[in-house]
Parts: sequence; C-alpha cells; structure tokens
Amino acid sequence: MRDTPAFYEPAFYEPSFPGPGGRPDHGDPSMTRPDDPATPPAAAPERPAEIRPRTTARRGPADPVKSLLHHHRDLCERAVDPLEIAAGLEAHGLTDRTAARYRHRDVFALAEELYARMPPRTREPAGGGPPGPGPDTDARAAWTLLALLPGAACLATAGVLRVTEGVLGDGTRALVTVVGAVLACLALRACLGRGPLRAPEGAGRAGMYGCWLLSYAVYGEELLAQVMTGGPDGPWDGTPAPLLGLAAAVAPAAWCAHLFTVHAHRKLTGSRALEEFGAGVRPLLLAAVTLFLGALLPLLYLADLGLGGGGTPVAAALGVLFLVARLLAAHGLPEPGTVALAAACAVEAGAPALVLAARLPGLEPLAQPVNALVSAGGTGAVSALACGGAAGGLLLHAAFALSRASAHTRT
Repeated sequence: MRDTPAFYEPAFYEPSFPGPGGRPDHGDPSMTRPDDPATPPAAAPERPAEIRPRTTARRGPADPVKSLLHHHRDLCERAVDPLEIAAGLEAHGLTDRTAARYRHRDVFALAEELYARMPPRTREPAGGGPPGPGPDTDARAAWTLLALLPGAACLATAGVLRVTEGVLGDGTRALVTVVGAVLACLALRACLGRGPLRAPEGAGRAGMYGCWLLSYAVYGEELLAQVMTGGPDGPWDGTPAPLLGLAAAVAPAAWCAHLFTVHAHRKLTGSRALEEFGAGVRPLLLAAVTLFLGALLPLLYLADLGLGGGGTPVAAALGVLFLVARLLAAHGLPEPGTVALAAACAVEAGAPALVLAARLPGLEPLAQPVNALVSAGGTGAVSALACGGAAGGLLLHAAFALSRASAHTRT
C-alpha cells in the first residue's frame, strides 16, 4: 500500500452528500456557493468610520466692534455725539456696506454703539467748546456786520471819487483809490476770520490768487485789448463796477454759507444712511449757489449802472468761484478751491502771454486760440472761460465732497 503524503487532509477530498433540495451540503456555511438561492448574501465586512479631515477655517473675533473701537479709540474719545464718530468713520473709508461686517445695518448705527461703549468720563466735551450750528443772534449780528464792511468801504471810495471828479488831481485820486482798496481788504480779512466763511485750516494761497483775479476783473480786459493791438502802450482804464458788486455780495455769500451749513447739519442729524445724507445735501448746495446768484446779479447790475464798464457775466462767474472755494475751505477742504483759483489765474495770464510770444519769429500760431476766442466773444471771453470753467468744475467737485458726512463735523 502506497504511503500517504504527509500533507494529505481527507476533508479536502471526501465527497459531499446531497442535502435538502438536492444540492450538495458542504456543512460549513462559509463554503456555500454565492449563487445558492437558499443562502442569504454574505454581509459586507464592517469598515471603520471615516475620520473627517480637520478644517482650518479662520474665524473672526467674537466681538468685531471691540477691535474697531480699539483702532479708532482717539476718535471715539474726542467725539461729543455719535454723529462725529459716524463722520470720522466715513472719513476713514467705512461705508454702510462695510458696516455689515460689524453686524450693523449702517455707519450711523455702528457709531451709536461705539459712542455707547465709551466710558462717560471720556466723552464729556471740554468746557467752553463751540456749539454746533444753531440760533445765536449775537454771533449772527456780529459776522453780518463784518460782512457788510467790504461793500461799504468800496461804496464809500467810489462815492468820494465820483464827487471829487474834476476837483482833485490824478495823484490825489490815486491815493484815495489805494486807501479805499486797503480798507476793503482789511474789512474782507476780518469778515473771513469769523462767521460761516471762516476757514479753520486756512485757505493756503487762495488769497493771492483771489487778488490776481480781482485785479484782472478791473484791468484785464483793457490790458488784453492793448496787447492784441501792438501794446501795451501805457496806462489803461479800469472797470471798478465788478469789484464793487463783488464786495457788496460778501454779506449774501456769508448768509448763503450759513444757511447751507445749518440745513446740512440738520440733514445729517435726521439721516440714517450715508447715501441718504449725500442725496439730501446736494440739492442744498445747488440751492445755496442759486440763492447767491440771485443776490449777486442785481448788485452787479446796480454797480454797472452807477460806475459803468459792464463785465456782469464774468463777475458773476467769479463770484460763484469765490463762494464755492470758500465753502470748501470752511468745511476743511481748501485744496480744491486753491487749485481752481490757480487754474483760472493761469488761463487769464496765459492769454496775453501767448499774444506777446507770438510776436517772435516762427511763433505766430501761438496767438491763434486767443484771437479766435476774442473774435467770438470779445476780450471778456477769456475771463468768462477761465472763471466759468473753474467755477463749474469746482461746483461739480463740491457736490461730491460736501455730500460726505465728514465735511460737516463740528471742530
């Protein structure tokens, strides 16, 4: 008998006997066929639960207003009301959209919470601080009187020159004119030092440019006419009517600026969104400029009747330029007005300079723009273009700059 190998296992070779149903019974359930209908399918082995990847999403601070308060603590400590905080936040670039990051509907609501979080001792206004725009009869009477002085000085000078015509010599009349001009300048400086036309941060070089524009309004047209005819040939006659009308319009300008400031502050108090405030201030600015023009044009017409010389449209454009530039300076924005005044001076000075430069050989084309402008509208067209263009551009800029809440904070 052959020896059985050592690895022989009988269970691997023994036949299976049929079980119930006529199919072989393997005995071990694990050995059944997978296509056996009587046998349930084998359950899938259990897999360990998946471990979710660890998220590294960054979360903001639990109290975002606290970080904003820390960043603008100086502003919140100096503020005497939530409106100052709202204006300061807007000046730093915060809008109603960015206020949503701090869980507030607008900048005003955010400013109210910042103001409420400051300790009471830190938000007490300093003693004797200036109040906001409001009824103050004595103060209004004081700056109204100062605003009348420039016109009174010019009117008195013009009256003296008219009465003494043919009586005083040319030297004496020139002295009277110089004295009257100095008095008018001193009165104008006193008027601009207080009241609604006062510029807290100064007006820079705007005064120098304003003196040039006023001088050109009196003597510029005659100078340009002499330059274009081969001159200048000697002294030229001035037209003092624009100067008298503009000096008399200082008082209406002060009142228009006062009304604009008061109504803009009321609009700021009643607004609940920056866009709402801006949309309400722009009509106020246009109304103030229109009201000023309504007072300036009759004054220029009366000055023209008394002294002659014309120049009413140019003087009207110059008056609007002065008013808008001073409004911006009074609200802490002197740079745009200075730039506009400088641009008008450059155009007025460039016209006679181009005509003189065209006398050089080969430079004749330089005078063509000035010749075309004078041919179309006379010598006053240069001033009208300079002052009118500068006034229009500055008014457009002021419509956006003065519609910001930060331009109406109380200093």
